Amino acid sequence: MKSIDEVINEYKSDFDLFENDKDAKLEYIFDLGKRHQSLPEELKNDATFIHGCASPAWLAAECKDGVLILKGEGTSEMAKGMLTLLLDIFSNKPAQEILDFDPKNLNKLGIIELLSPVRQKSLQAFLEKVYMYAKLCKEGKL
Repeated sequence: MKSIDEVINEYKSDFDLFENDKDAKLEYIFDLGKRHQSLPEELKNDATFIHGCASPAWLAAECKDGVLILKGEGTSEMAKGMLTLLLDIFSNKPAQEILDFDPKNLNKLGIIELLSPVRQKSLQAFLEKVYMYAKLCKEGKL
């Protein structure tokens, strides 16, 4: 299992290929969204809804032996791409690793500045839900 930092570094290498081409980086995010998988309808509810996202999105979690397993769905192309990216980074990771991770390290990717202020708030809402799930997982409450 790759660590959060290893996954981020792999994505960073991909984004670095586009260096100063914002449109290419955004296109890469949209392409990631093509791998996006839908959530079953029963998992799309108020408890999994990501409040604060620019477009409707849901994040469901389960905990197995201290490992957080995340599944999500977004409705816009940007949300689908960002969710795919973030699920690759955070899902199937030990809850403690997530709790120890400084989200500022996501800045290494060179994409945060491409997000509008509204999308940056969406990212923040997603991260808050991930950290809440990780805390519950660690405490054995998920």
